[in-house]
Formats: sequence, structure tokens, C-alpha cells
Amino acid sequence: MAKEALLIVDMSNDFVHDEGSLTAGRAAQAIVPYIVDLADRMVRDGQIVAVCMDEHQEGDPHFRDWPPHNVKGTWGQQLYGDLATWYDRERDRDTVMYVPKASYNAFSGTDLAVRLRAFGVQRVHIVGVCTDICDFLTAGGAYDAGFATVVHRAGCATFTDQGELFLEHMQRCFHTEIV
Repeated sequence: MAKEALLIVDMSNDFVHDEGSLTAGRAAQAIVPYIVDLADRMVRDGQIVAVCMDEHQEGDPHFRDWPPHNVKGTWGQQLYGDLATWYDRERDRDTVMYVPKASYNAFSGTDLAVRLRAFGVQRVHIVGVCTDICDFLTAGGAYDAGFATVVHRAGCATFTDQGELFLEHMQRCFHTEIV
């Protein structure tokens, strides 16, 4: 069986918790059980799970466009709720990895593609926030890196009204399977 990977994108306190600085709020909180269940299934099936997390420094130029968020080492940058519990339980597995990222696309400026290829991954599943920013651009990065892409509608959320439009764009632009 070909290896697959689940990419959990930006499910931090700053993006999910009600008090997060750039939160998708209840929409993001609602997808947590789905993501935990999917991550459990991937691990049980011997697949790869990568927690891809925004990680910025104080004063990052990125903050010209967005409020400060996911500053390295802060509460806001930590995984949210049950996802943190899941990661703490599974983090020592060879098939569970943490990938810090400084841009929207989890493949840009990271070793994610190399690490996935080392496991023989051919297809990536994407969940997390925000559908129309980091999920969209990560799907594009995966496509550019030669991976087939699957996005789980029930595992994505955003703070805008553009989620469905960007799912359609992923399908058209990157041949992403939407499930």
C-alpha cells in the first residue's frame, strides 16, 4: 500500500481558541474531533502525520499584514486543546512529525517534502485552518512537489466566507480531491 500523510495545518491556540489573536473561533473548534479521529486512523494504519505549524519571531515582517500570532514559545503558538493532548500522546512515534513553517505554505522553506518522500508518501491529506489561506497554499505546495492532494471539508475552517470558493479552486488548480 502506498504511503499517505495527514498534514494538520495551523491548529494553534492563536488560530482556534476564542482568545487567539487571529482566531477562526467556533468554526475551527468544531473540526478538532474530526481531525483527532482522522489522525488516530492514520497512525493506526501506519501512515504519516505532520503537524505543520506557523512559527514566527517577535517583530516578524509578516505582522505588517496580520496581528501578531504564533510567536515561537508562546501560548498562542501551542497546539489547541484535544490536538495538543493527541500530539503529546503520539509525538514519539517515527511516523508523527512537527514541521514549523514561516509562511502560509507548509512546503515553502521547510523540509516537509523531503521528509515525506523519505517515507515513500505519494498522497497528502490536508486539514486545519484557514481553508482559504494556509490550507489552499499548502495544497498548492504539495501539488508543486508532486504529491496527490486530498482536502477534508469536515476538517477545514476559516474566519472568512471564502472557504467553499477556495475548496473549488483547490480542486480546479491542483486536482485536489475534496472529501
